[in-house]
Amino acid sequence: MKITRQFAIFLAAGMLLGTQSCKDLLNEVPVSQVGIQYLNTPNGFESIVKGAYSSLRDYYGTEDAMTLTIFGTDTYTMGADGSFKFVNQYTSQIDGRLGVTNNIWNNFYRAINTMNVAIDAADGIAGLDPAIKKRRIAELKFLRGHHYFILVQMFGPVSLLTKGNLVPNKEYTRAPVKDVYAQIIADLEAAMADLGTPTSDYGRATKGAAEHLLARVYLTKGTDKDAKAADDFAKAYTYANNVIKNYTYKLLPDFAKVFEQGGGEINDEVIFATQYTSDPLTNGVGNRTHLYFGMEYDTQAGMQRDVLNGRPFKRFMPTTYMLNTVFDPAMRSVDSRYKKTFKDTWLSNRPGTFTNLFDTSKKSVTFAAGDTAIFIPGVEWTEAQRAAKKYQVLTPSMYRANLFPTLQKFLDPLRPDRTYEQGSRDFLMFRLAETYLIAAEALIQQGKAADAVPFINAVRRRAAWPGKEKDMEITAAQATMDFIMEERERELAGEMFRWFDLKRWGNLVDRVKKYNPDGAPNVKEFHNLRPIPQDQIDRTADGASKYPQNPGY
Repeated sequence: MKITRQFAIFLAAGMLLGTQSCKDLLNEVPVSQVGIQYLNTPNGFESIVKGAYSSLRDYYGTEDAMTLTIFGTDTYTMGADGSFKFVNQYTSQIDGRLGVTNNIWNNFYRAINTMNVAIDAADGIAGLDPAIKKRRIAELKFLRGHHYFILVQMFGPVSLLTKGNLVPNKEYTRAPVKDVYAQIIADLEAAMADLGTPTSDYGRATKGAAEHLLARVYLTKGTDKDAKAADDFAKAYTYANNVIKNYTYKLLPDFAKVFEQGGGEINDEVIFATQYTSDPLTNGVGNRTHLYFGMEYDTQAGMQRDVLNGRPFKRFMPTTYMLNTVFDPAMRSVDSRYKKTFKDTWLSNRPGTFTNLFDTSKKSVTFAAGDTAIFIPGVEWTEAQRAAKKYQVLTPSMYRANLFPTLQKFLDPLRPDRTYEQGSRDFLMFRLAETYLIAAEALIQQGKAADAVPFINAVRRRAAWPGKEKDMEITAAQATMDFIMEERERELAGEMFRWFDLKRWGNLVDRVKKYNPDGAPNVKEFHNLRPIPQDQIDRTADGASKYPQNPGY
């Protein structure tokens, strides 16, 4: 099921439309004017469900969501370029007018309203096959649960809407966090009962995806003071273990193969993904993650921008903690993930002799096409060691906001040209390696470190260089929360988890202060929530008295 933008149109979302002009109400192609009449047909219902899936593209693969999940953590800080550096710096510019939060809020609530309208209408659609109806309602509940899970983590108490609204509305309140989690769990449990196992209709939610998301929800809920229950971690483990044991998902033998573009994105390890396509008519703005993690290779000696190496926007730069502790240099001969996560070699695509060098161990360099032009060893080399090479060597002491190790798992060399921004690769939302780490963390949180070890070691053995598998294994004494905090980032770097992880672990402020010098001076405890969009407050009757802003903003 390759979703398209044609039906990524959402029926009048009353929460968002309250006092907006007609131009603001429908910011998509006005196909939505077929509205409820089209929905009340089997084909229309199917199209609306596909449109609900496309709302995932408003989050996964966008600069908005990556700004809020990558920036301002212990592992990534700001590179040379970008308009949202203040999000990493935690300045007072983060307020109710912040576009990146407003976009996610508005897009998700618009999608939730469409899901609600479709669920409400399903029973009255003549000719809709009962089995198809049950499955599609389950898919909509899965997506609704997912959207509310993102919203409650970002904003805390949010409006909880489970009935469709076709007219403007200004009466809204913020539901307690525990009620939002209760609805998320109810949606996912109901969905799980009616979803199928993986089928050839790739891209639709499955029972395995619902169990994986439930495991993540319970793991997060178990750390939330306003929602946690005594059995949350036990349930997180049960659902994660179900995914591992009861389906056909498998860890790929090679970590790098998980992110191999093309057919490799649909593989045994992927549980659920946001779909993109190479068709510019249906791809929208595309998966743009390939833009944000690259260094400025394209102005260096012997290099120019090309499709293979990407268009580097230089948004996100790994911290020293990320490179020296998470990816400990002493472990890189055992653990393949540093080498397979970060690009370290650039081959010359602009032959000639050059003197514009960051590596001052030599006065000039001369390259033929295909020669090594830049190498990043990941550790310091002496000047003599660098001078002995015919290429430039970028060592840690030379890293700066435009020159740093490039995360390569999102690079998109299948784009049609070197300026093209609309990436086509799917964004891998849920994959089995994370399921193993959820199971392990849930066990550690219950004081069962020894039981967690096999789950951690399964991930680590896969990550080992050939013949080093035993060297990657840990013992029960090493299976601690501190270890999990680093292991998750070794495995999941850049995959839009870190801000949420630090928030649920309760150490966002502490870790930013320790490891992110750009964010350290300003980060405060209130930054564990994002600001409620001011336009939502303004659209609500009685404004802030009925819809209060989060503290600190």
